[in-house]
Amino acid sequence: MPHQEYQTSIDAAIHCAYECEHCADTCLGSMPECVRLCRDCADMCWTIAGFMSRGSRFIPNVVKACIDLCEACATECESHSDNEHCQSCAKACRQAVEEYQKVVSVAR
Repeated sequence: MPHQEYQTSIDAAIHCAYECEHCADTCLGSMPECVRLCRDCADMCWTIAGFMSRGSRFIPNVVKACIDLCEACATECESHSDNEHCQSCAKACRQAVEEYQKVVSVAR
């Protein structure tokens, strides 16, 4: 699969990373677990966007780890229902997971 075919997954990864960065910054000082997960998730999503842009042969391996991290981040952020930025982050994480699962299913 050439890297152009990853475009929707790259877009989802970048959007997820952006929302996680914003959420982590907003939660700083008040919700340490949310901040930690958002930062980890953002780092992985930025990384996976690079792997996909390059068409790396390790994409399936990295995507599997990123799915786990995005799901954990989404679950944490969903638990903060009174924070709009957490809900936006959770939604972006769930969308990224949907895209990443498509990549993993193609790689099988």
